[in-house]
Formats: sequence, C-alpha cells, structure tokens
Amino acid sequence: MDIALLGKCLLGALAVLLIQWLSGSRYFFVAGLVPLFPTFALIAHYMVGRSRSAADLQQTALFGLCSLLPYAAYLLAVYWLCVRLPLAATLLLATLCWLLAAAILLWGWQHWHG
Repeated sequence: MDIALLGKCLLGALAVLLIQWLSGSRYFFVAGLVPLFPTFALIAHYMVGRSRSAADLQQTALFGLCSLLPYAAYLLAVYWLCVRLPLAATLLLATLCWLLAAAILLWGWQHWHG
C-alpha cells in the first residue's frame, strides 16, 4: 500500500474522530469548523503545485474559493430547515441545495473560464 495514501486515510479518520468527540462536548459547535480544515485542499494544492504551473495553482485556489458558495447554500438550508423538518429531510434537502449550487458553479466556471 502506498504510504501517502495511508497518510491521507489517517487524516480523514482523525477528522471524523475529532468531529465525533467535539459533537459530544460542550463545544459541539466547533464540530462545524473541523470539516473546513484544509486537509484535502492541502493535498490538492500540493499535487497541482507539483505537476502544473503557478497559474494553474492560482486558478485552482480561486475555484476553491468559489466552492464556498455551494457550502454556504448547504449551511443556510440546514439552518433554515432544521427547525421545520426532521433531521433526515433537512440533510437530504440541504444536500440537494449543495448539488444544485455546485452544478451552477461548474456550469458558470466552464462558461466563463472554459
């Protein structure tokens, strides 16, 4: 097994454990910050930075910044729906909001940058 792949798996497992631990603590709200640690962004930026130009890395970072919009749509949907619907319905609809916003982002990115 590739040691780099094992390291990536361990980082993901550590994040899940930290979220689980925080969700049961008095600082439960910090569990929402953990997924925003740039674990996968660091991996992606390292890989793009090693194999592509600085301009390509810059474009990757800009797209990553724009990808906060679908995440914001997801969070807004959870915030609004969680007091109106059961948890499963809230998360399903919020995920659909993310998918729609991500599709719009991809379409727009290809339309203006493609």
